[in-house]
Amino acid sequence: MMMMSSILVSILVAGLIAWGVKLLHWVWLRPKRLERLLRQQGLNGNSYRLLLGDMKDLISAVKHEQFKPIQLSDNLPPHIFPYFYQIIAKYGENCFIWFGATPRLMISDPQLMKEILARPDVFNKPKPDPIGETVAGGLLFLEGDKWAKHRKIINPAFHIDKLKNMVPAFHLSCSNMIAKWEALFPSINNGNADCVEIDVWPFIEDFSGDVISRVAFGSSHEEGRRIFELQKEQVKLVLELMQFMFIPGWRFVPTGANRKSKAMSEEIRSVLKGMIKKREKAMERGEGMDGDLLGTLMEWNQKETPQGGMSIDDVVKECKLFYFAGSETTSLLLLWTMVMLSKHHQWQSRARDEVLQVFGDKHPSYDGLSRLKIVSMILNEVLRLYPPAPLIARGPTKTVKLGEMTVPVGVELMLLIGLMHHDPKIWGDDAGEFKPERFSDGILNSRAQSSSSYIPFSSGPRVCIGQNLGMIEAKIAIAMILQRFSFELSPSYLHAPFLIITLQPQHGAPLLLRKL
Repeated sequence: MMMMSSILVSILVAGLIAWGVKLLHWVWLRPKRLERLLRQQGLNGNSYRLLLGDMKDLISAVKHEQFKPIQLSDNLPPHIFPYFYQIIAKYGENCFIWFGATPRLMISDPQLMKEILARPDVFNKPKPDPIGETVAGGLLFLEGDKWAKHRKIINPAFHIDKLKNMVPAFHLSCSNMIAKWEALFPSINNGNADCVEIDVWPFIEDFSGDVISRVAFGSSHEEGRRIFELQKEQVKLVLELMQFMFIPGWRFVPTGANRKSKAMSEEIRSVLKGMIKKREKAMERGEGMDGDLLGTLMEWNQKETPQGGMSIDDVVKECKLFYFAGSETTSLLLLWTMVMLSKHHQWQSRARDEVLQVFGDKHPSYDGLSRLKIVSMILNEVLRLYPPAPLIARGPTKTVKLGEMTVPVGVELMLLIGLMHHDPKIWGDDAGEFKPERFSDGILNSRAQSSSSYIPFSSGPRVCIGQNLGMIEAKIAIAMILQRFSFELSPSYLHAPFLIITLQPQHGAPLLLRKL
């Protein structure tokens, strides 16, 4: 018996020693080795600090800057990237910061970004990303063969013929939003009946949520709106969750934020599974699928099933991504477009004249959208100044040469798209100014030195699958708004775009609207 106990104790001690060695390697030996490799190449950053790295300082800088209003003419990157800017100012462009025990190189060079995004087999998305997978998931976080399979199944849902069929849904949702705005105007007997202050941001969020609910889930769109509301609540928890996201297993610690996020994730999953099950039963009865995103996805998934289609959990994750990416991208593009046109009245007038010339007072048609040259220039410039995702991360799957650098496994890369889009070396000394004329000859012939200098929807094989849907929706919405209203900034407007996964207004967007 004593011998057995001794053996068990020895096994336990050996296990603890092995675990301790792994822990030591993860929290100290590996980070210090990577730091040494980076410094040997002339790359600089703060010295590694046990476990937390730069996260405490980063979160502090973010919280300090988040709600601070800036002028529309102010340089945007120092505001949306406060800590990164501090490090760049201290160490120069070739620098890194510490996300916990992981060093991240800051990349703002267009050619390096182009190379990274063109090679998804070599530069993967960092794992794990529990926050991103909680809010969105699906295609956005897959790699390799599984990504290729999902992309193949999902592609037909974004075919141009499908997008054309979505136009009536765009009309309906936008008409509903406009009707809500018009209902806020006082009666004609009031002396100021032609003008009213409206915070347009919550209405635009609801509009984009309503659109994606209709085009993704068709007749089940009312159930879908609940998903949209829950995802908005999850985004509000991001800063709290981010502080410890790099610690393995932290998401399972029952903190208040983790419990809230888990409960919302379970409700989203339950709602989506219920809708998917209904579609499956309809398919078993031989009923045709609705032409919405979910119906198309399930129809093509069924065709792939003999070769191994997506599981129900896979479909749930892709639906979450439909919702988050589909609503966030368009709502922010529309919001910042209205803000810019509120400030730059001459461009608002030019855009309205073009819309009225092409469509008159009728609903915008799909075929007419290609004739909106000025509107396209404006949207492209807004996407340059306010890209929906100003920062994306990648990590090498093997030691790789990148420009003059050698990047080992364990070092991650932060692609600062928002910084590149504002770089005077690329766009000129007026890089921070709103000048849609930059795109008068299209994107490829803009003042950027190359097309890789402008990537609001990323680039390479993993370019955003929904970018055409987002641009069609935004063009229709801004056209319909311009047909009915003129607008300007309210005196109460506070400009505070800030990066919380996407580039969101921290004080809403109160505008003065006038009916035309």
